[in-house]
Amino acid sequence: MRRFVCLSLLLLGFAVHAAPTVDPLRIGLSYPRTGNDKAEGLEQMRGALLAIDEINAGGGVLGRPLHLETANSASRAETAVKTVDRLQARGVAMVFGGATSEEVLAASQRAREHGLLYFATLAYANEVTGQHGHRYLFRESGSAHMSARVLGEYLAIHQPRRRYFHITRDDAWGNSMERALRDSTATQDKARHGRRSLAANAARLADMRKALEAASKSEADMLVLNLLGNDLVKMLRLVEQQGLNRRLQIIVPHLTKPLVEQAGPALMAGVIGTETWTWRVAEMEKSTAGANFVKTFIAQHQEYPGSTAASTYAIVRQWAAAVERAGSSDSQAVIQALEGHQYQLLKGPQEWRAFDHQNLQDIYAVRVRPRDEIMKGQLKQDYFEIIYRMKGEQAAVSLEDWEQERDSLTLE
Repeated sequence: MRRFVCLSLLLLGFAVHAAPTVDPLRIGLSYPRTGNDKAEGLEQMRGALLAIDEINAGGGVLGRPLHLETANSASRAETAVKTVDRLQARGVAMVFGGATSEEVLAASQRAREHGLLYFATLAYANEVTGQHGHRYLFRESGSAHMSARVLGEYLAIHQPRRRYFHITRDDAWGNSMERALRDSTATQDKARHGRRSLAANAARLADMRKALEAASKSEADMLVLNLLGNDLVKMLRLVEQQGLNRRLQIIVPHLTKPLVEQAGPALMAGVIGTETWTWRVAEMEKSTAGANFVKTFIAQHQEYPGSTAASTYAIVRQWAAAVERAGSSDSQAVIQALEGHQYQLLKGPQEWRAFDHQNLQDIYAVRVRPRDEIMKGQLKQDYFEIIYRMKGEQAAVSLEDWEQERDSLTLE
């Protein structure tokens, strides 16, 4: 009898240890681990991992733990397409990330071919949810149109009747941003409001100097730098060297925490731009979830989270919630669960708009604080002063304008 009991216990122990584990539900982050935008990539990774930790601590998604697969896109469109292929081969249920509009457009198209949803974090060109938008692509960040609307209204009130000069990255986002800001500030006359364009990747210093020389000789009051990454940082250093920031109001339409840190608060002081989220928004909106996100991020990394980390965090949380509502991670089921869905997470009300998959949320005009003010803060990272605010539905492109741009009524 004792032998039987021992054998039974042995078999029971074997059964416990041999019980099959639940397969994880895999999601894929295509992000810049190297290149000009690697600081943004680090923020993307941190925000995603924080969301996954919280979801898994709560039991996972449909009883399955989430697992993050990653691949380095280096912010290049051709590389991003290959990263989507690699992530799909690893069995991911969706892909998110991206640091440029070209990258997102190329990667999301490949994701669509694989039947995978793609969520964009840093992709501001209007075409992303406009002319080139499709059923499998959702954008969590704001658009060039949204940034231009809030900037245009703020500048019309506080700095009216100014002359502008644009220095623009020659790509989808740069040209889209310049057009939108010219429209919102009624400065379409390029003879009066001048411009120069620069190569989309690795612009030459000589060309930057020529562009600034033209801006200096113009009668502009406002210098708009429609640039990104290292090119923007180099341009800001030239602006400082030539003293143009003491004569002209500098506008950088899309600002992020990593950008200020890359350029340095001293170079960025007084620059006006836009953000969809800062760590102070959670406090301003009395968002409990937002405050907890900020607190946990600080505990893990000893720094404030930026809008990029907030974006990937929100994407993972929102996709997981949609899977739970749909009862499946199937792309078509998740699309139906997302379209028109309204929620609150890290700020006030937000919505995944059904007709174009643009995330509607408040957008803020911000100004970079003086360096001495920043250095007084506990973490020395309180970079942005919120100077104006606009509701998402007011800032985003209208259905009528979207239909005219696409000449189509539905996403395919």
